[in-house]
Amino acid sequence: MIQQLPNLTMIDLFAGCGGLSLGMENAGFTPVFVSELSPDAMGTYLANRHHIIGGKPFSEQTHLHCNNANDLQGERLEKMVRDLSLLGLSFPKKNEAKKGVGYSNLDLLAGGPPCQGYSGIGHRRSYAVDKKDLPSNQLYVGMANIIRRLRPRIFLFENVRGILTSKWTREGDDKIWPDVWKEFRSISGYCVRYTLVRASDYGVPQNRPRVFLVGIREDIAQKSSLINLKNDDVDAVRCGFLPAPNSLEVPDLEDLLSDLVDKKVTKILETQDFKKGAFTTTRYPLPPQTKIQEQLRALPLNYDNRSNELTDHEYSKHALRIVNKFQHMIIHGEIPENAKTKKFAQKVLPKKWVNGRPTITVTSMPDDYVHYCQPRILTVREWARLQLFPDWYKFSGKRTTGGIRRAGNPQEGIFDREVPKYTQIGNAVPVGLAENVGKYFKKIIEDSLKNAGKI
Repeated sequence: MIQQLPNLTMIDLFAGCGGLSLGMENAGFTPVFVSELSPDAMGTYLANRHHIIGGKPFSEQTHLHCNNANDLQGERLEKMVRDLSLLGLSFPKKNEAKKGVGYSNLDLLAGGPPCQGYSGIGHRRSYAVDKKDLPSNQLYVGMANIIRRLRPRIFLFENVRGILTSKWTREGDDKIWPDVWKEFRSISGYCVRYTLVRASDYGVPQNRPRVFLVGIREDIAQKSSLINLKNDDVDAVRCGFLPAPNSLEVPDLEDLLSDLVDKKVTKILETQDFKKGAFTTTRYPLPPQTKIQEQLRALPLNYDNRSNELTDHEYSKHALRIVNKFQHMIIHGEIPENAKTKKFAQKVLPKKWVNGRPTITVTSMPDDYVHYCQPRILTVREWARLQLFPDWYKFSGKRTTGGIRRAGNPQEGIFDREVPKYTQIGNAVPVGLAENVGKYFKKIIEDSLKNAGKI
């Protein structure tokens, strides 16, 4: 039985904890299939998806989930096509797709293959190994092949800035990006462009540069008045594939986080009077102080937990010497000489951005930054707000971890990693950035279909 489709449909490959999907959902897209390798990140993704697909909750339909996107080939990919067809989606026949012809009514296929191998920080903090030997760095080929089979109206490949300059081997000169660019440009029937975007240009309270590569199917590109292929052979913004940076005001950190500041916490840290169990605040210490806080505290209509519980606002039980160091940093703006290390430089987060522009990027390491007014690192909930995840969004797995559990050991063939909450958030596409892009993709699709007389 064919079901009624949502207005706009999307597939999210390598979905992580769901930052990209959530932004796209806010823009009007509905996930109909998801892949994510990490059990913790997949647990987070599904726990926060409450929509109904085919008469049943999406989170309960295991045939619409896949852990390893590499499995989406051959018969497994054809089963995915059949399952999605039962929901009302249409796809070209297999032989047509092989020839690069035929259309699908799937609106968007998006994916960001794991970026640890492309990220300078991620690579330094793990074991030395050539990037060509990391399986995760070859996943873009599989993603391109899925696009060739499904032929969505738009596809989006996103990744860290480091992919533009990374090399396949430590000794050679061959760069990764030309191969990625060539692979996606070789997909028949698509116009492809890319741009390095910064989240702060779209109202997100951090800098966070990301590479967005966009492919628009030729029939959509030709009918949309927003697209001008002649403007540039490469730049996605200049050609109208992505929205231009907007003038949205970027919230200061005080405006973003002040309602989460529990004054009791500073005294507990200074006296070391830790109670047994988790050191946490489970109720909002203050009412919302700003518009952005009201927005992040608002519950969605289909949310079934109406309690006022504040989740993931757990603090680290810092030793007194760490508390003293953080206090010094808050007062003087720098690490005391006797506490400096060569590992990395912690920074105190500013209450207000200098010149109104963010100067930080959320990473997977929570101890990179110190809270602007309390001698501690940020909680998971505060970390999530920097990515504009709403407070109802819950995260699965451990709070944090380290060593081989976080980095793996590629030299020994150990590629499995734990993905704790901080890492899930640090790896995510900022929700606000994804929402801006999603709203623009919606305009492209609706404009194209209207001009083609299909809506």
